[in-house]
Amino acid sequence: MSHTFNIVAVSGSLQRPSRTLALVQAVLAELSGHLPLHARVIELGELAPHYGAVTRPADLPDTVREAIQAVEQADLLIVASPVYRASYTGLFKHFFDFVHHEALFDLPVLLAATGGSERHALVIEHQLRPLFSFFQAQTLPLGIYAAEADFTDYQVSDSALQARIRLAVERALPLISHRQPLIASTDAAVAAPV
Repeated sequence: MSHTFNIVAVSGSLQRPSRTLALVQAVLAELSGHLPLHARVIELGELAPHYGAVTRPADLPDTVREAIQAVEQADLLIVASPVYRASYTGLFKHFFDFVHHEALFDLPVLLAATGGSERHALVIEHQLRPLFSFFQAQTLPLGIYAAEADFTDYQVSDSALQARIRLAVERALPLISHRQPLIASTDAAVAAPV
């Protein structure tokens, strides 16, 4: 019996089409070539109207509560945000404010971000990594930053970015594949929804 890994990706973009979502999908596609997986993409742009004004977890609607539960039960978490004012989006942070502070212990987290230019590349180290360190998650060694020029028609087109995605996944695999997945299945790998 083969095991299927439960991969959850959170795209912090509030718009569609989205370069951030395209980056997430490219990472999932690369992972699916190496691991049998079930992928779930959570688009905060779709959820934001349901939690943006909520201040207490008890007031969250079921759709948001279910998305947070999916994050807390993942075998691997991929998080990506566009850079706004030198950081992740406010609604990205607000979403993770509802994640239980002990739910992500030792969970592998692949960090990614998109921005207008390379000058925002350190957002991964200065903003995203500290956030997930608070959760005591296992942030993976290589993050993936992509600038606007790395995309054509909201698809990854730059060969250097494609190589960074491959390398980040390659470095992540030893940290993921030894984990006991939550989902046992004999099915073949399931590709990420598009």
